[in-house]
Amino acid sequence: MEKPLNKYEVLKQYFGHSAFREGQAELIDAVLSGRDALGIMPTGGGKSVCYQLPALMMDGAALVISPLISLMKDQVTALKAADVSAAFVNSSLTAEQMKAVYRNMRAGKYKLVYVAPERLDGDGFAALAQSLPLSLVAVDEAHCISQWGQDFRPSYLRIVDFLEKLPRRPALAAFTATATKQVRDDIARILKLRTPLCITTGFDRPNLYFEVIRPKNKAAALQALIAQRRDKCGIVYCATRSGVEKVCDALRRAGVPATRYHAGLSDEERRQNQESFLYDRAAVMVATNAFGMGIDKSNVGFVIHYNMPKSQEAYYQEAGRAGRDGEKANCTLLYSAGDVQTAKFLIQNSGENEDLTEAQRQAVVQRDHERLNAMIGYCKTTRCLRGYILDYFGQAHQEACGNCGNCRAHFEVKDISSEAQMILSCVKRVRDSLGYSVGAALIVRVLCGSSDQRVLALGLDKLTTYGLMKGIPKARVRELAEALEAQGYLRTDPAHGGVALTPSAGNVLFRNEKVEMTTRESSAPEKRRGKKAAPDGTEEENGLLTALKALRFKLARQENVPAYIIFSNAGLADMAAKAPRNMSEFLEVSGVGAVKASRYGRTFLDEIAKYEDGEKS
Repeated sequence: MEKPLNKYEVLKQYFGHSAFREGQAELIDAVLSGRDALGIMPTGGGKSVCYQLPALMMDGAALVISPLISLMKDQVTALKAADVSAAFVNSSLTAEQMKAVYRNMRAGKYKLVYVAPERLDGDGFAALAQSLPLSLVAVDEAHCISQWGQDFRPSYLRIVDFLEKLPRRPALAAFTATATKQVRDDIARILKLRTPLCITTGFDRPNLYFEVIRPKNKAAALQALIAQRRDKCGIVYCATRSGVEKVCDALRRAGVPATRYHAGLSDEERRQNQESFLYDRAAVMVATNAFGMGIDKSNVGFVIHYNMPKSQEAYYQEAGRAGRDGEKANCTLLYSAGDVQTAKFLIQNSGENEDLTEAQRQAVVQRDHERLNAMIGYCKTTRCLRGYILDYFGQAHQEACGNCGNCRAHFEVKDISSEAQMILSCVKRVRDSLGYSVGAALIVRVLCGSSDQRVLALGLDKLTTYGLMKGIPKARVRELAEALEAQGYLRTDPAHGGVALTPSAGNVLFRNEKVEMTTRESSAPEKRRGKKAAPDGTEEENGLLTALKALRFKLARQENVPAYIIFSNAGLADMAAKAPRNMSEFLEVSGVGAVKASRYGRTFLDEIAKYEDGEKS
């Protein structure tokens, strides 16, 4: 009888790695011992290995509760490529396919079964699960169970009822990438985790380069950024469906192979477009946050937000789709003041959740506004962007990372005391005149002497502050007002958008307090040219890596699988660096296990030998 593999041998044979990442071994040991676990690990931090590996070592099948069909399909495809028996249960299956999966589950043919939370109490799935020897239950994207999480899904509340009906409750492991302390506490409480091992490995992704740009022309800035990364695939997030349509059309007209994804498309078109992106037929996916959790593509080289998201959680999760393979990647946010109003509109008009009381709904909206304010702060801060993100999630860090747009930018401090007095005085006089506060956009129009119909109708052209800043671009006046709000002299009502003075404003208006503003000294992104100008440190590929990528693409087409399923970018980069000459050396490449070595080793070794022979001749 063969001796069973230990966890390190399983890791190498099926996943191609020789060492565990931070937190993985401890979480795996907990699950193997039957203990509950809660893992907070960054996107690309290896959460799936923490339940997939124990599943391979335990008797019975592991159930993985996952929120999106596309995510399940990606995971199952990757597992099958590693010679692991796996399946999924969701609405994409036909009745006959569903019967076949159930039949195989009863026969014990799967080590892992992915299931949508909506399926837990329907179509006989619960009864089937109760009859099976389950090795463990894993809850992916576990923050969805908390009403304070950015993706609350009432269907996740069914998990608890499902578990309580099992004749024997196996170890329960929950995982998420983005969760504040309140959400982490909610996950443990609602899922009723039993003395769980809780590990937070940190939220930092050192391979990601973060930057915020305030371009005069977003469309031009976007096209310049994508032109710098012609050899990479990426995602462009837009706040609205109409934005997706406009941006995708503009990119296509510019010759960029782009596709689109939003909830207004048919299921079939969304599926086709997603596959085009996954299989590298389309280099750029333009999407709303409907494309949020449903992507497991490891070789995404950049994520660009065309509009500011509603929360830091949403931004970090979406930006985190880049660089999952550990390679350098760029996360850029194109910010404009109009993004704030769009985000506020989306918060106020978000879909009603019938599972919440009126008081709970109001509390969620209030929390959404608080999240939005934190996101606005990220877009406006002049300090380290990585540090800002880590502060939000409660993780200690160095003052400067040296690898973000702010750390690499040059800033200058300007005295704006005179402009501050004009703006604050205008806010006060408008409030005194009307008896209520108005939005920043109207204040700017008054200061710039606009003959806008609303300004005239309200009689604001009669104020002494009318036209005080005439001749100064409105965008500059708005930027100055935002700086005053960031420094605590102004505040905006989150519900109504009215701008009002804070007590600190009196120090400027009546006691001549000096006000300074830190501004960036940098060239506009529209003027950057060429790959070498890309701020993420990306370098030209060497010839061998290019040859290996071409071979991978050819094999992916032949097997009809996404290229990253064969080998990730990081794996190919390691292969090019090591240039193995035999199977033993090939097995030393990161991401190469016994299964992949057997399937692809000879082909890649031949390609390496062919390349090196060509270099010598």
